[in-house]
Amino acid sequence: MNTVLMCYPGGKYKCLTMSCDDGMKEDIRLVELFNRQGIKGTFHLNAGSAQTDPNRIRLSDFASVYFGHEIACHTATHPTISRCPIPSVAEQIMQDRRALEAAAGYPVRGMSYPNGSHSPDIRELLRFTGIDYSRVVGDSFSFGMPEDFTQWKPTCHHNNQLMDTGRRFLDAAKSQYLHLMYVWGHSWEFARKGDWTPVDNWSLIEEFCQMAGGRDDVWYATNIEIYDCVQVFSRLQFSLDNSFVYNPSAASGWLRTHPRISVGSLHRLFRRLSVAVPVSVALLRLPPRSLMHRKIQRNLPHANSWIGS
Repeated sequence: MNTVLMCYPGGKYKCLTMSCDDGMKEDIRLVELFNRQGIKGTFHLNAGSAQTDPNRIRLSDFASVYFGHEIACHTATHPTISRCPIPSVAEQIMQDRRALEAAAGYPVRGMSYPNGSHSPDIRELLRFTGIDYSRVVGDSFSFGMPEDFTQWKPTCHHNNQLMDTGRRFLDAAKSQYLHLMYVWGHSWEFARKGDWTPVDNWSLIEEFCQMAGGRDDVWYATNIEIYDCVQVFSRLQFSLDNSFVYNPSAASGWLRTHPRISVGSLHRLFRRLSVAVPVSVALLRLPPRSLMHRKIQRNLPHANSWIGS
């Protein structure tokens, strides 16, 4: 039987994602830093607070400031939601999501819990509000994928052993595992303390991004891109012996196999996407709605054609 292993895009086994809450004006500098180093972040924003707090980025500026990164929910006004009635929690999430989607121009599907506050009832509520994942607070210091995306615990806060944890992540050499480093925090913490006492901690995050950014062996992704990558793989339909696989999703999936699976029978492959023909390392990219089968050994047909297996 073939052994099949999920990969990140490009066949990578390391992924770095950053997560920042509250939408303070310091996000502008942080986004510029991420962009210089090729790092992607998810920004969890309070649409209601953005319209009343002068220290926050304006709602009308969200699309331009966070371009290339993910905009996600953080509730409209940041209450401690485990103390709120469930209908009020639903309204907080829906108001925030509705305003963020109008600003961003795309569906907003992610969230982080304000003040880290959640409960079983709130987690159950998320699936009825269109939220696919939500980050909790705290540090795992591990590089694993979450078992429950509604309780996504990050690797570390940027003020808690960031550089040591980052070096351990970058040194990870076992490709039989998927490694995910998830850094969370608040950009305002680089400029001031919680009591608004001024500080200057920008050198820490700048040093980390210079060390961890721009590497060929790391996939830099937003939170929702990681979630979607996992979902695409979970939907792949394999034969019993793993000799062929069908991808029903409207997105590409990546996997490694041993021995190789050959390529065949393509169904409605979009023109803008390509297929990587298996090579000695047996890395496959499964394009949307494609079937890969051992019977076809050589060239791929035109992306708009249909062939039988």
